[in-house]
Amino acid sequence: MSTETFAKTSWDWQLSQFQQRIGEWLEYEFYRFDNVLPEISPDWKLSPWLANLLNFLFWLVVVLFVAVVIWRLWREFNPYIYAWLANNSDAGNARSKMSSENLSVTTLLERSQQLYRQGNYREACRCVYLAILQHLHDTKTLLHQPSRTDAEYLQLLKLGNQTPLQPYETLITTHEQLCFGNAQMLPENYQQCRQAYQEITEK
Repeated sequence: MSTETFAKTSWDWQLSQFQQRIGEWLEYEFYRFDNVLPEISPDWKLSPWLANLLNFLFWLVVVLFVAVVIWRLWREFNPYIYAWLANNSDAGNARSKMSSENLSVTTLLERSQQLYRQGNYREACRCVYLAILQHLHDTKTLLHQPSRTDAEYLQLLKLGNQTPLQPYETLITTHEQLCFGNAQMLPENYQQCRQAYQEITEK
């Protein structure tokens, strides 16, 4: 077995090294503190239980600090994490299904019209959204990637200086409401999506 197959480092090893360094630093500082004390007060010496207590309190403060940082980061980013997970499961599945079926823009728009006539405005809006993604893919403006989120699509469109940007925002906002909100889709929502699609394709 070659030596290259062995791991050069790991999180466990790095954590144990960090703990060892901190422990050695604390021991060194206690040693220095212990040596200075006789000069200040010859009768006073740091007892082992006090050293252990200080060591415990130090690690308690470190653990609490890390826990607070993780908690704050979680509160800050959990909407994005949930949105990313939901988007990967819903929109990602829809995009992969769309690509596997190889649906054309025309087919998607026809399907959206049919769903609109049936009163299924949610799916009709979704088809218009998928049609614009297919349009972006066909024109090589932005190629399909199943893992890409709505926010990433919008950011890439901004970076690509796609104008006007408002129609894209309309379609993406509507799609986000479809995936993550309980808002009822109305005929007006569908008309806005179709209008946004026309503005994008006619530019």
